[in-house]
Amino acid sequence: MKTIGENADVKSFTMPDEVRTFPKGRVELVTIGGAMVGRAIFEPGWRWSTSVQPLVNTKSCEAPHFQYHVAGRLHVVMDDGSEFDCGPGDVSLLPTGHDAWVVGDEPAVVVDFQGMVDYARSGR
Repeated sequence: MKTIGENADVKSFTMPDEVRTFPKGRVELVTIGGAMVGRAIFEPGWRWSTSVQPLVNTKSCEAPHFQYHVAGRLHVVMDDGSEFDCGPGDVSLLPTGHDAWVVGDEPAVVVDFQGMVDYARSGR
């Protein structure tokens, strides 16, 4: 972390504070200004219900997300049955209760400003 002046800090995902891995993906976490920000990289074939659900043992993803989509495409299905795609340049706000998976051959990369504190942490 670089401290700049009295109140400014800079951190980089090239040196994350923590990395959580799971089948076909990983989350890189940095804590800055009292908040945790995560960069998730989901490889082709990644799906929450097969890659992360076995770690957390919940019916669907219980982490709320406020995300900026950097690359690739994700298909999201909410527990209420609504579904949509997110791609590069999109900003999504997902409440708890969803599944998602990578669409296509390109990794999906998202930066999440809300839901990464417990994401993919086993034994929740």
